[in-house]
Amino acid sequence: MSSTANSAEPKAVSIWWWAFGYFMAYVPYSALTKALSDGHLGEAISGQAILPLSTFASMLAMVAFLLGTGWWRSATKRQLGRYRVPVPTRWTALSGLCGATVLTTTTLAYTIDGTSIVFMMLLLRGGMLAMAPLVDALSRRKVQLISWVATGLTLCSLLVTLVGRDESFALPLVAIIDVTAYLIAYFVRLRFMSKLAKSDDVEVTRRYFVEEQLVSTPAAFLALGLLALIGGPFADIRAGFTEVPFSAQALWPPLIGVLSQGTGIFGALVLLDKSENTFSVPVNRASSLLAGVVATLTLYALGVSRPLDWREGVGAALVISAIVVLSVPGMLKARKAS
Repeated sequence: MSSTANSAEPKAVSIWWWAFGYFMAYVPYSALTKALSDGHLGEAISGQAILPLSTFASMLAMVAFLLGTGWWRSATKRQLGRYRVPVPTRWTALSGLCGATVLTTTTLAYTIDGTSIVFMMLLLRGGMLAMAPLVDALSRRKVQLISWVATGLTLCSLLVTLVGRDESFALPLVAIIDVTAYLIAYFVRLRFMSKLAKSDDVEVTRRYFVEEQLVSTPAAFLALGLLALIGGPFADIRAGFTEVPFSAQALWPPLIGVLSQGTGIFGALVLLDKSENTFSVPVNRASSLLAGVVATLTLYALGVSRPLDWREGVGAALVISAIVVLSVPGMLKARKAS
């Protein structure tokens, strides 16, 4: 009886597989977002105007993923008439709202004039890396020495990239607001994950993931709809609903949205790994930073972007070093097992 039950339990997937999926989705997502907003795919579309179609596509991709994998069955169920439907709890709903904030601020970050993909990524990722040990301390989670080393290497990549850059001290106001909202949302989200989801029980982790996904993209799309009705400073968001779907670039935002949802799925699964945040956050951040470097080099090879700054190259090398450091325990364990 027990052996049958155990065989039916979902098995944990290595954090590195999720990180690989995150990287593979992030490269085209960040490259296409930057190219579209800079006018390299036809008429330029602002970041705000990209969001409505991309977020709607993200929502559809989320539904397709949950149905296709069958993971929706892990969510908390409530009786609605004759049917039991999946619903979030209060805490997963709040985490989902934070996820909605992350979704929109990330896309906007790559469309801000005067900033590069890698530079904005380093601001977003560096801030998150700095908060990871704090979240672990508040959650009373033990941190491995190797996690501290990787966090230090990844933070050094941020510092190296900022050396001698005028723009590091003269960010546009919209960039400051974007980064601040992103980091606050992630701090709250990591606290909830640490308390409620990081577990040896795969089903507990999966339930949290599914319930958060049920809220994040629908909430983001609803918020965009409300802002579009307001208009004024959100006129570009309104254009994203009323003009972009009928433009020659109408297919690009949905593709960006699907890729964005891919980063959201794989990125969340990396963060939900049972390891401490000072381990899982550097894995997550290093994957996206490396993807940003590849995206920048790809755009440069296509002749639509500037070359990689030498500081960004050194920062990327430090990120790769962090990935190597984090992978050592797994490699040693596999060698010992073999």
